[in-house]
Amino acid sequence: MAQQPPRTLKVRSATRPGSAGGGNADAKATTAMLPWLALALAIVLADQFTKVLILDSYRLGDSTPVAGFFNIVRAHNTGAAFSFLAAASGWQRWVFTGIGVAAAGFIVHLLRSHAGQRLFSFSISCILGGAVGNVVDRLLHGYVVDFLDFHLGGWHFPAFNVADMGITIGAVCLVLDELLRVRRGR
Repeated sequence: MAQQPPRTLKVRSATRPGSAGGGNADAKATTAMLPWLALALAIVLADQFTKVLILDSYRLGDSTPVAGFFNIVRAHNTGAAFSFLAAASGWQRWVFTGIGVAAAGFIVHLLRSHAGQRLFSFSISCILGGAVGNVVDRLLHGYVVDFLDFHLGGWHFPAFNVADMGITIGAVCLVLDELLRVRRGR
């Protein structure tokens, strides 16, 4: 009996017609954005953990002086940044929640497309974590829990939280990223 050559299996690639990498490129993009999503999740977890501590330990309006310029307080913000629209009739809860969810979706899309741009991705990950942290508050409570109160000579900066710090740090770094990008282009 004559010996037959071994059979070989042909494996079809998972590429879509007209795409350079197909599923493999999608998997790489998803993997590349995982550290940035982890950063956003860390901000959400830190934000929610600190808010749980405040909600369990303070009543609305309570304040503990920490330094001559800083208090831990419990404040509820039904509005946006700096209590913008806080006095509205309640519709703002859903508008700001919708804006936060839409922003989160857009940021995830940006992370998927630009995960290799480190400062840009760091910036938008911080913003994502902060936005999601505040959306969670709006969904759970109908307001955002703020507790960091800085003041000087009777003037108080609006109380804020960890999510707000993430948004602020992200915004500052986003401006820095753009300035550096423009400078490299010269």
